[in-house]
Parts: sequence; structure tokens; C-alpha cells
Amino acid sequence: MKRKNQKHLPLLILLALSFLIGIFTFQDYGMTWDESLYYSYGEAIGYAYSIPERLSGDFDINNAYGASVGDHKNRGPAYLLVARLPVNALHAITGIDKVALWHLMNFITFLIGVYYLYKLSLRWLTPKGAFSASLLYISQPLLWGHGFINPKDPPFVTVFLATLYYGFRAIDQLSAGQTSKKIILSQVEVRWGQIILVGILMGIATNLRIIAPLIGVLLLLYALSKRQPHILLWFIPVTLIAMLVTYLTWPYLWDAPIAHFIEVLTLMSNNPTKLKVLFYGNLYPAYDLPVRYLPVLLGITLTEPTWILFGMGLIVAFLRWTKTDRAWHDLGILLLFFGFMVSYVLLLRPPMYDGYRHFLFILPPVFIITGFAFEQIYEWLGKEKHWLHAVTLLIIIALGADGIKKLHPYEYAYYNNIVGGTSGAEGTFETEYWLTCYKEAVEEFNDFAPNGATLTVHREPRIAAYYAAENIKILDTAYDPPQKGDYLLLDSRLNSLNIIKRHDPAIVSIERDGATFCVIKEIQE
Repeated sequence: MKRKNQKHLPLLILLALSFLIGIFTFQDYGMTWDESLYYSYGEAIGYAYSIPERLSGDFDINNAYGASVGDHKNRGPAYLLVARLPVNALHAITGIDKVALWHLMNFITFLIGVYYLYKLSLRWLTPKGAFSASLLYISQPLLWGHGFINPKDPPFVTVFLATLYYGFRAIDQLSAGQTSKKIILSQVEVRWGQIILVGILMGIATNLRIIAPLIGVLLLLYALSKRQPHILLWFIPVTLIAMLVTYLTWPYLWDAPIAHFIEVLTLMSNNPTKLKVLFYGNLYPAYDLPVRYLPVLLGITLTEPTWILFGMGLIVAFLRWTKTDRAWHDLGILLLFFGFMVSYVLLLRPPMYDGYRHFLFILPPVFIITGFAFEQIYEWLGKEKHWLHAVTLLIIIALGADGIKKLHPYEYAYYNNIVGGTSGAEGTFETEYWLTCYKEAVEEFNDFAPNGATLTVHREPRIAAYYAAENIKILDTAYDPPQKGDYLLLDSRLNSLNIIKRHDPAIVSIERDGATFCVIKEIQE
């Protein structure tokens, strides 16, 4: 048992080191333009469950949705309900800024997702192969950055992976030795525990993303591959538990569960947005992007070895499948899922913006497949040459690690060398589209701004206001054009920095790896 646990020690060390890095860096990340209203929702959601408020006589469920009722009442708050408790507790103990503490909790949730990626990978890979795939995953600058600043998509990926892991395992155990009623009855307690867990996770996943029932379809396909009809009966309690959990954790559903759920499903399917996206130097409506949008971004925002290893891994996995007696239906289902989601985007072209953050959940199968390539490489190098394996792995992940170091704390703006890195992507693709650079820019401005200075912000002034000193007046260029002597904060979203040349020189310029993310300039004319 001790030897078996030692095989998983590298993964535990990886998670511990990553957590330690997170502890020392989580306060470096700025608030995104998506976060303030979302965390306001998290602060307010407790109102929906407050018995005193319900007995007060003036209870209004709209008070549970925070500062933006229209934006967030139809978004499930399951993650907020859980994470708000440690965030508030840590804030009370340490006094650390709440947004920073949310970033820490987001990152911890991301690391839990890496753990379940590893556990799921072990269904097909050795511990070394699963560890290598997990290390390649966590060393992606794009994913590392989103792990801190994105409270929506990485948490869903984590629940997605956990649901698949426990769901596959439950189906395996339900199908093992199911030839007599005696065996079924003797293990009923264990199975009910698994069914309840999978149902709860399915409910939470549905709360976070309306596409989550697709996880149930994947598990159903796997159950059908077992060709044991009695397993399908267990999907009834799983579904009922998932529906109950979704309902209990989503106050918007309480007064009209079916009608509101259909409303949310319709809304999210159409995703009506007026946002524009910078792609190959042109501005496109989010609902009218070129077909190549997702394939191109997948190719240039992950490190160069990723897709090479994925292609090689597919070949290795296929060859192993032809030489083994085991039916890898579960792996086939994961690949089918990846292909289905990519095909869905290419054929139906749903609105997309902020890169492909809404589709981060399609990436885990890609990295699992890279594990097969790693195992084949290690076999070619010699099974016992562990030091050579380690050196090879370090070389492969070095590109990602270097990107994380150079771009910190803007890792999510990473582009690989195919387009010349993040500096090469500047003006052609979106880089720092969530405006997290406002934190660094405004805090630097605070150090020398004259008392009563006016800082006019080109976009999302509430982020700048959050970090501005009390003696600085924050205005919005949409309502208050900057006057002579004022200061102007500009960002790079939608290539807005092309306005910069009108006002020189830059007093504050936030740059990483040759790319400029935002600047502050003084209006001199």
C-alpha cells in the first residue's frame, strides 16, 4: 500500500507546490470586468436562504441577486454559495481584500480539478503518464491565469471532471459481478452512496452550466456499453437527486422551476450578446465569428507541444486498443464528446467571446490523450531511465512555465510562438481582454497622482474605482470626455490602444513580454 501511494506522490507534490505559489501570488491578480457584479451576487445570495428575512414581511427574492439582477438571477450560484463561506471567513481573520481572496479560492478549485484530471487519467494511463498529462495541463499559461481570475469556467471544469470520475467508477462497480440478486443486495449501501454523490455533482454542474446534462448523456452511453440493463435503473435516482440539488441551489427556479429552467436553457443556447471580438485584426460580432475562430485559438493559445502530443497520443491509444482485450468505451466516449463539442461550434457557430473560456471544459480529454504520447516517449527512452524521463518532461513544459513567468499576472493572455507570442498577437487577437491590468496601472498611478486628480477611464470605470485612492476622481469617457490636465486610462481590448498616439507620453504603461495591456496618459491639449 505504501509503495502504491508513492506512485502518486509526484502529483501531490505538484499540487502542494502550485498551492504554495498561489499563496504568494494571488494578491497580484486584478479584478476582471466580469467579477465585481458576480461577487456581489455571491454576497447577496445568502438572503434567499435567510429565515428571518422570509419572516420579516417584506421579503423580495430580487435582493438575493446582488447589484445586477438582470445579469445574474438566471445564473446558478452553487459555486458562490460554497466559496463565499471561506472567503468571508478569511477576510474576517486576515483583512485581505475580498476580490483577492476570491482569486485564491478560484485557484484552489482549479487545483482540485487538476487532481480529478489525474484520477480520471489513471483509468487508462500509468501514474507517470497521468502525472505528465496533468503537469502539461497545469503549466498552460492560459489555464493557470484563468484558474485565478475566472470564477465561472474553471469551477465548472472541476465539477465536470469529478462527475465523470465518480460516474464512471459507479457504473464499473454496478456492472461488476452483477449476475445474482444476492450480490446486488449485499452492496446496495455502497451503491446508494455513489448514486447520491453522482446525483449531487450532476445537480451542481447543471447549476453552473446549463450544458451539464450532457455529462449524464456521456455516463448513459458508458452504461449502455456494459450491456447490463439493470444499470440503467440507477439513472432514475441520479436524475431525481440532480434535479433536487439544482432546484435547491438556484433560487431563480423556486417559483417556476420548469418555466425558468427552459427560459435559461433558451437564453444560454442563443447567448444574445452585443459584444465584439478582435480576430485577425478585424472586429466581428460575437454571434458572427468565422468558422475558423475556435480551431485557430486552440492552436495558438496552448503551448506548441500540446497538439503534437495529442496527435501522437491518438495513434498510440488506437494501437493499444487494437492490442488489448479491454474495451475502452469510456475513453472513446470522452473523445466522442470532444469531437461533438468542436463540431457543434463549427457547424452551429454559437456566439463566442473572451476567447473560448466558455468551452474550457472540452480540453481535459485533449490532455488525457497526451498522456499516451508521454508513456510512449518514456518507453522509447528506456523504461528505467527515470532521470531522462524527468528531463524530457521538463523540456516539454518549459514553454508553458516560461510563459507563466513572463506574463504574470496576465498569464491568460498567452499566445504561443506560432503567432510570435503575446506581443505578436497584439492588435491581431484579444490579449488582456478582461482589463485586469487596471489594478497594477491604478495602484501605480496612486503613488504620484496629485490630490484631486481626475482619471477618465475608457472602459469599465468601476474596476479603476475599486483600486483608486480616495483623492482620485474616476470618470467614464462615455459621459465625461477627458479635459486638459486630466488623466486617461486606456486598455487593449478590441485594439483600443490605437488611440494612444493621440496623447503622449504614457505616464503609466502596463506591459508584459513585449505586449502593452493598458496605459495612463495625461491630456495635454
